[in-house]
Amino acid sequence: MWGAAARRPFSHRRAFLVVLGTGWAAYGRLGIIDNPRYGTARGLADITRHTPGGLDTLGWMWVVLGASAVLAGLAANCPRVQAFGYVAVAVPAGLWAGAFAAAAATTYAEAVGSAAAWGAFAIGVVLVSGMDDPPPPHLRKARR
Repeated sequence: MWGAAARRPFSHRRAFLVVLGTGWAAYGRLGIIDNPRYGTARGLADITRHTPGGLDTLGWMWVVLGASAVLAGLAANCPRVQAFGYVAVAVPAGLWAGAFAAAAATTYAEAVGSAAAWGAFAIGVVLVSGMDDPPPPHLRKARR
């Protein structure tokens, strides 16, 4: 399963998981745990009020789900594992979208931009998850 990745042709879908998972883990650690922005803290207040550990817990959620996406991206010939990786990158973005939308509708109108961006990003991940990798060059139609 893991060793076969070196022999497989390049996969855009798997590369997407590795790149995005790495970014998710870095965002969780650097942008939420180590240095949360005021807008993030305020926009997520409805969630952190009910979350033990507050933003640190949510930051570690990003780190763990990002690392899970990276591992899923490294798994060749494992569509179910890769599907889990796509869920791992869509869930935090969807959670952020919902939390910012709720904040924008109630106490923090400025969160509407973040809600739109995170919602679009989560939908984008879902769309990419349904795409196939392009066929290898020898199976593509010749250009005229």
